[in-house]
Amino acid sequence: MNKAELIAKVADDAGVTKTQANAALDSFVEAVTKTLKGGGKVTLVGFGTFSVSKRSARNGRNPQTGEVIKIKARKVAKFKAMTGKDPNPFIVGTDRYLKMWNIVSECIQAEIARREGASN
Repeated sequence: MNKAELIAKVADDAGVTKTQANAALDSFVEAVTKTLKGGGKVTLVGFGTFSVSKRSARNGRNPQTGEVIKIKARKVAKFKAMTGKDPNPFIVGTDRYLKMWNIVSECIQAEIARREGASN
């Protein structure tokens, strides 16, 4: 499921226009992004948690030349799906909602990277 398909599904389920569903999704992504940029986390009970993970600096290799390169430390957004004995029955038995949240997580990471690039 991509963003356009997600917007169409939300619009259909909620009985709103695609424009309104897009605005709602964009608002959600922006709210999660701002919270994560502020060092917080977003927990959706019965679903999962968005949080920030720190990756330490490390050495890597340029795949074309084999040269050792230094990779800077950075923060990345992550999503941890809910676990437990009583998961939300709305989600059990399907992975499409996890796919949806993976798309949202990717959008958040892209937005964070875009904003960090703009601030440098």
